[in-house]
Amino acid sequence: MAEVLEEQKSESFDLQRYLGIARRRHLHFLIPLFLVWLAVWGASWVLPPSYRSGTLILVEQPTMPKDYVVPNVNEDLQDRLQSITEQILSRTRLLHIIESLNLYPKDRSRLSLDKLVEQMRKDIQVELVRDGQNHITAFNVYYSAQNPHVAQRVTSELTNLFINENLEVRQQQSEGTTKFLEGQLETARQALSEQEKKIREFKAQHISELPSQLQSNLQILGGLQSQLQAEQNALNAAKQQHVYFETLLSQYRTLETSTGGATEAAPTGLPAIDRELERLKTELASLNSNYTDRHPDVRKLKEQIVKNEKMRDELLAELKKKASSPQSEGSDAVAVNTAELTQTSPAAQVQSQLQANQIEIKNREQMVATLKSKVAEYQARLNQEPVREQEITDLTRGYDQSKATYDELLKKKNESAMATRMELLQQGERFRILDPPSLPIKPDFPNRLKFCGIGIVVGLVLGVGVVGASERMDDRVYDEKELKDLLPVPMITEIPVITTPSDQQKTKRRMRLGWATAALVLGSILAGSAFSFLRG
Repeated sequence: MAEVLEEQKSESFDLQRYLGIARRRHLHFLIPLFLVWLAVWGASWVLPPSYRSGTLILVEQPTMPKDYVVPNVNEDLQDRLQSITEQILSRTRLLHIIESLNLYPKDRSRLSLDKLVEQMRKDIQVELVRDGQNHITAFNVYYSAQNPHVAQRVTSELTNLFINENLEVRQQQSEGTTKFLEGQLETARQALSEQEKKIREFKAQHISELPSQLQSNLQILGGLQSQLQAEQNALNAAKQQHVYFETLLSQYRTLETSTGGATEAAPTGLPAIDRELERLKTELASLNSNYTDRHPDVRKLKEQIVKNEKMRDELLAELKKKASSPQSEGSDAVAVNTAELTQTSPAAQVQSQLQANQIEIKNREQMVATLKSKVAEYQARLNQEPVREQEITDLTRGYDQSKATYDELLKKKNESAMATRMELLQQGERFRILDPPSLPIKPDFPNRLKFCGIGIVVGLVLGVGVVGASERMDDRVYDEKELKDLLPVPMITEIPVITTPSDQQKTKRRMRLGWATAALVLGSILAGSAFSFLRG
């Protein structure tokens, strides 16, 4: 059982066999390893070196808080960086750098300008630096050249371009935004002026029909209606007085005619006056039951009663005087007395009062007509008030919208102007050089230490492959196991190896050569790696 386990273990890993292969094929392994490493390592020193200079540019946030001054430029830094990079990598900019710094002098004779620009674009690299929230906080600018000083100068030039271009782009965007808002603000101001003009013209055209004058129109209309009612009442009273005066005048004329023949006819006029006084007193009693003594109609009736009583007293006195006068007076004296009586008679007074009453009626009628016209005018104004209110509402709505638009644009324009001043003072977001362009000491390409490692790995793979191929192509038997596998019957005995002194010496020489070769290969690789690390 133990033999079976030992045999299985030996089949899984035969150390003696591999050691035998290493003793026999060590040169097959070391020579390809050394040659491949030497070729790759030597190629790293033959290839033209490329030095890479880099700088770190920090993205500084605005010094003024956004709560006080809101920036008016594109806030997406990645898009702005991409735009700035495209502008810097444009053909015109790169050709200017190539000409000013005399880049690619060896390639100018065989490459066109477009090829030189493409080559320079490949040599430029921009890497973004982000924080934990995926925000861009900085970015690196690299440039590769065969001369380290040239790489540093070009990197410095590119850095200045990035900083200046960022300031210029932000200022242009800020000024463009401000100018755009100024244009929109002027358009809104003109629209607002048009709305104000329409409102002024509408108010001037309908100055007395506006909704704001509704209360005043109602008060004026109420006053006019009260005045009209008073005038109509006064007109009715004047007309009644006119009828009374006409009746009284007729009675006086009848009385005067009758007094010219005999004194007995005098009483015929007194009953009419008495009846009129009785009627006036009855009407006054009726008015006193409804109105006070200060009412105009009451006062007029009292005045008429006083006048009638005075006329009645004068008429009685005149009749008594005529009755007591002597009959012997001459006809001339009677004629004079008659003329005086006619001039101062009550009929003449009533006639003058009647004329004054007619004038009063005419004036009252004109005043009533005027008041009716004014009342109709103010009623028409009140009837037009809903229409004017709707029209002024429409105009005001348009004005309010224009005013709100104007105010909003004015606020944005002022904020944009403040942001523009902030950008001009370079107080906004800006780029600042955190690490100046470096002067490379070792070339970025080829990385000779990396090439050395690649040569070792490839040499190891190739050496193992050569050893494996050699073993497969060799048909000799070197150990007991291989012989057992070849024979169909089991072995009975073994013949030990018989070595002569010459064989032993040959074996020693081979061993010394192998160790010397291994030491040479290992020493060369270590020395080359150390030299690449120090000088590469």
